[in-house]
Parts: sequence; C-alpha cells; structure tokens
Amino acid sequence: MACFTVPLATAAVTTAASAALPAATRRNPFIARLPWLGKMLFGGSFLLAIEHVYHGEVTFTPPFLTALAEGPEAVRNMLHEMATRGVAMTALVTVAWAGLVAVSTYVARRKEAASWAR
Repeated sequence: MACFTVPLATAAVTTAASAALPAATRRNPFIARLPWLGKMLFGGSFLLAIEHVYHGEVTFTPPFLTALAEGPEAVRNMLHEMATRGVAMTALVTVAWAGLVAVSTYVARRKEAASWAR
C-alpha cells in the first residue's frame, strides 16, 4: 500500500546529504557516488507509485493512501508493509548500489594502474 514511501524518503535524505557534504569528503568513492543511490531509489519509488496508482491503492484525492480511509486495521497493515517490504527494498537497493560502487572503483583503479604501466 505504501511501501514506496520508505525508499522515497531515503532518496530524499541521500539527495540532501550529497548536496550538503563538503567537497573534501568526496574523495571517498561511496560519498562521491551517493547521487547514484538517490537516483536508483527515486526511480524505484516512482515505478512503485505508478503500480500502486494502477491498482487503486493510491489516489489523487485525500486521503491519498486508501488504507487511511479504510480504518485502523488497514493502517496497521500499511505500517507493517512499510516496515517490512519498504525497508527490505531499500536495503536491497542500497546493497546493489554498494556493489556497483565497489566494482566501478575497482575498474577505475585498474585502468589507472594500467595507464601508469605504459
């Protein structure tokens, strides 16, 4: 119902953090590529939001999340879904991003070492 809100909030935080961090900390490859994480999370959240709109779980009129209009049991289920599925999806995307950063850093360093050998 609202699982897309967890990665969306995380994307907003990572975007704000990457803009607020000083340039000196950007030597760390994970900090330098923090915008990648924000883009991945925003993209996934957008696609999930479209899917939820298609299935009628999110509307364009208040209350936007239909579970809020269905009562306390539906809200409890929505919060449980956010805590389980939303957090799991965010963690999985973050692990995938960390893997991408690690591989891209390895490849860049390998290219740099090869250029020094010539």
